[in-house]
Amino acid sequence: MPIIQSVDRALQILDLFDDNETELKITDISERLHLHKSTVHSLLKTLEKHQYIEQTGESGKYSLGMKLFERGNYVIRSRDIRATARDYLYELSQKTNQTVHLVIQDGREGVYIDKVESTSATILYSRIGRRIPLHCSGVGKVLVAFQPDEEITAFLKDYHFVRQTEHTITDAASFWAEIRKVREQGYAEDREENEPGVRCAAVPIYDHNGRVAAALSISTLIVRTSEEEMSHYIEQLKETAAALSKKLGYGF
Repeated sequence: MPIIQSVDRALQILDLFDDNETELKITDISERLHLHKSTVHSLLKTLEKHQYIEQTGESGKYSLGMKLFERGNYVIRSRDIRATARDYLYELSQKTNQTVHLVIQDGREGVYIDKVESTSATILYSRIGRRIPLHCSGVGKVLVAFQPDEEITAFLKDYHFVRQTEHTITDAASFWAEIRKVREQGYAEDREENEPGVRCAAVPIYDHNGRVAAALSISTLIVRTSEEEMSHYIEQLKETAAALSKKLGYGF
């Protein structure tokens, strides 16, 4: 498999920084990687644009950017949550005989980090590692709804409400109305908004800081699930999420 040289060089630059070398000059990087200064400068400016590298104004030296800290926390958080949540997901799927998902937010999308499939409701569109739109999924609505209003406003700036089905929310005003509804009832629903024939309910999972760390959902086939059954699933979702949140340190 061919290696993209510019990407390889950019990653080599990031690897130069460690506990002993937290700041480096462009000449240091050029000498260590045996690259011309102009090439290093272009790579640094690209990394700086995406906040993976920062330049100190006074010294002109470069250091690692906060984006790496942010992305690293996504990895740590997803691994911790997945390991902790696994038994809870399995038990919930066994109780309801439905498919259960665990999703975290990454930018303007959700990412499936775990899934327990049921035999009665096989959900084909979801798989671990796949991304999902936030505006038309129960998990997405939950991940957004419990953020501060100013963060949601920033999130929605230039957001594209891609229509997935005829039921998909396609504008900011409708999405805000949905967000208020989610906050009031404590859970979100997706009624064939992302996938025809599939209905989902989702609830938030809180971490020790009181922030939403992930979303937990049950996905069902709409033709096989009555309103009474769905209400029962939502109560079980809430109970599981409360227990899992407590396990993660919420409320202490």
